[in-house]
Amino acid sequence: MIINYIRWDVDPEIFHIGSFVIRWYGVLFASAFLIGYFIMQSMFKKEGIPLKTLDYLSTYMVVGTIAGARLGHCLFYEPEYYLSNPLDILKIWEGGLASHGGAIGILIALYLFTRKYKFSFLWLMDRVVIGTALGGFLIRMGNLMNSEIFGVPTELPWGFEFVRAVEGTMRSDPRHPTQIYEALSYLLIFIYLITYYYRKKGKPERGYLFGIFLILLFTSRFFIEFLKVPQVGFEQS
Repeated sequence: MIINYIRWDVDPEIFHIGSFVIRWYGVLFASAFLIGYFIMQSMFKKEGIPLKTLDYLSTYMVVGTIAGARLGHCLFYEPEYYLSNPLDILKIWEGGLASHGGAIGILIALYLFTRKYKFSFLWLMDRVVIGTALGGFLIRMGNLMNSEIFGVPTELPWGFEFVRAVEGTMRSDPRHPTQIYEALSYLLIFIYLITYYYRKKGKPERGYLFGIFLILLFTSRFFIEFLKVPQVGFEQS
């Protein structure tokens, strides 16, 4: 018998000790920040910017990303529940982070950083988006390990049967692995951005990398969204 799909039954937990659990998603999410830090460190050294400034920037980015992603999920996807149970917003370990909320949060955080430390917003964004693209790749791979944010049914030979997916999603049907589609698109964007940055010897045209990042990101997301299963009710309206 020929199997024309991939059976995905990966445990999202790496290991646990009692109630303490280490998940692939958490490791990949944290890795996105760590690797992004080293990428920015390399650029700051190349351009002669004190690394202490990078530490301040990293704090702004971490707080802005996590707060924005959490609030985005709570307010965009389940506002009635979280407005009735506001303390549950703090329970990040239970899951629930929205990438678009994180994008808004990080933009606000970076704007505040540039105001305080007197940097050009476009100059900063040209460099931040490089690590952000790679971070997007890692986070979408984390979604794959969680068997979430997958696509509609498909008969293509690379369709995934997400065995551990949430009940009620017709999980037995092979589906588009849209997490992988997005992850690969982010990885290609990262490769282009970092190659261009170093080809220009750390002096790209101001605003170019940020603009290209937005164009490529939203173009890829636009097409992939047609293949994704709506995550929440309002996306079906």
